[in-house]
Amino acid sequence: MIITFKLDKDLGVRIRTNCLVNNKGKSSITSKDCDFVKRVFLFLLLLSFVVSTNVFAQQKVPILVYHSINEFTGHGLKGLYVTPENFEKQMVYLKNQGFTLLTFEHWKDRKKVNKPIFITFDDGYKNNLNAYSTFQKLQNQNFQPTATIFVIADFVGRPNRLSAVELKKLASSGFFSIQSHTATHPDLTKTTNYEYEFKASKEKIEQMTGKAVIALAYPYGKFNEKVLDVVKKYYQFGLTDSTLIHPEMNDENKNYLLPRQYIYYSTTLEEFARIVN
Repeated sequence: MIITFKLDKDLGVRIRTNCLVNNKGKSSITSKDCDFVKRVFLFLLLLSFVVSTNVFAQQKVPILVYHSINEFTGHGLKGLYVTPENFEKQMVYLKNQGFTLLTFEHWKDRKKVNKPIFITFDDGYKNNLNAYSTFQKLQNQNFQPTATIFVIADFVGRPNRLSAVELKKLASSGFFSIQSHTATHPDLTKTTNYEYEFKASKEKIEQMTGKAVIALAYPYGKFNEKVLDVVKKYYQFGLTDSTLIHPEMNDENKNYLLPRQYIYYSTTLEEFARIVN
């Protein structure tokens, strides 16, 4: 059987089936079978449309990911830096354009507020304090900036990372939600120590901040079915580092495969505006 479809100005898609014939000139599939297969194919086509619609609806709220907010001095990957000056310009743009910055504790509010957007930082670098300073500078009655910092629990207190005292201060400031980037930042598709990476990191961060940890960002954006199953035991949200639509995306997994858009050192304000809009 050959199934073809083409766009139709009235119906959207027109389905046509052609039964193949065998070498004796007889149909290898009955017309009844053809009709059944056509109905199944149409059902699957409509189902895929519904799933795609849900996925695109999920993606309408931009989730941005930053790493270091600092001048690049040759340490690390330049692309993962954003200068404090550029970061401030980007936040001023969001302020002037009427965006509402949210954290994952207020995920449901995305349907209620004007132009919702999520700002996230990965790894818990000490220079994220520059973002804190920017938020303090820009806040007013009409603009209450907030963001989420995903920290690696066992890296807290290292020379270039935020300390437990600083995380407590940020979590209490009203500007930041502190969430998990696992305990040791492994490739989750190659580890089996899930309880430590997910449960222990959650508990450690909660002890530091006194706040609930409900979201996890996958290191390197890597995950598999087993990872998703375990993450669901401890978290309400899981974030990738890609804007791609994952094959695993469905109603059950949609909050655990949230796509994010990188903001780079080279991202211009014009590019930033296109990304958030």
